[in-house]
Amino acid sequence: MSYSVLVCDDSAVARKQVIKNLQSKLDLTLHQAQNGQQAIDLLKTQQIDLLCLDLTMPILDGIAVLEAIKAHRIECFVVVISADVQAKMKERVANLGALGFLEKPVKAEQLLGLLHQFGIR
Repeated sequence: MSYSVLVCDDSAVARKQVIKNLQSKLDLTLHQAQNGQQAIDLLKTQQIDLLCLDLTMPILDGIAVLEAIKAHRIECFVVVISADVQAKMKERVANLGALGFLEKPVKAEQLLGLLHQFGIR
């Protein structure tokens, strides 16, 4: 099965790392966003199955993206990938609907393991 995936991070290096981890194991159509506003614009116009989302970004941060997804009832799986690993932040993103929270730099086996838990193979 092919999945439409959006990787949203202001760091090109971080985006490439996530994409490399996903491309090696899944059949994907990939999209990229450098900030939360770009991500929301794509989510409103295209069917995205999975959003890999950083929290700390310019223009619109990851929390605002999660809030917008909830407010606009956009259906997609969200995995947060961030260096902000505080328990409060993990709880907050979970309450906003994120499937999981992975620490940067993300490891392929952790990301794929989390996705497999939710039927993404």
